[in-house]
Amino acid sequence: MTRSFDDLLAANRRYGKTAPRGFDGIAHEGVLILTCMDSRLEPLEMVGLRVGEAKILRTPGGRLTPDALAGMVMGVHKLAVDRILIVPHTKCAAASMTEEQMADAITAAAGVDAHGFHFGVDPDQMARLREDVETVRNHPLVGPFAEVAGFLYDVETGLLDRKV
Repeated sequence: MTRSFDDLLAANRRYGKTAPRGFDGIAHEGVLILTCMDSRLEPLEMVGLRVGEAKILRTPGGRLTPDALAGMVMGVHKLAVDRILIVPHTKCAAASMTEEQMADAITAAAGVDAHGFHFGVDPDQMARLREDVETVRNHPLVGPFAEVAGFLYDVETGLLDRKV
């Protein structure tokens, strides 16, 4: 069963009355955060920033994807980004199973075969974080222009731990 969007549109009308305005789109603190789509994470708040101070990219598991990398390149060269944080988190569904296990779970839930679909999940979260950080650091359109680091966000404490 699908739900209507009426409640969200009503909330948006309320938000529109006080929404921040007049921003230029630049990351005024020079920060870009790639993190997970998990709703427990509040990327700006976790590092003490506010609207207009950072660019936020979200992917399942906070993994580097081609679109996330494109956002980083644009952020560095067009939006004043000079610091990039890659931030997966504890208790992440994308780090809880293999691709095959995720395909099995989605197939069982949907009743549609999900095998062959790439989810980007991997239970070796720290190895993937190191790999993603190194990929960005070594990218000729990003690495020479920005500091890049990898952190793990703890959903129980709200704290970041630098890993890479």
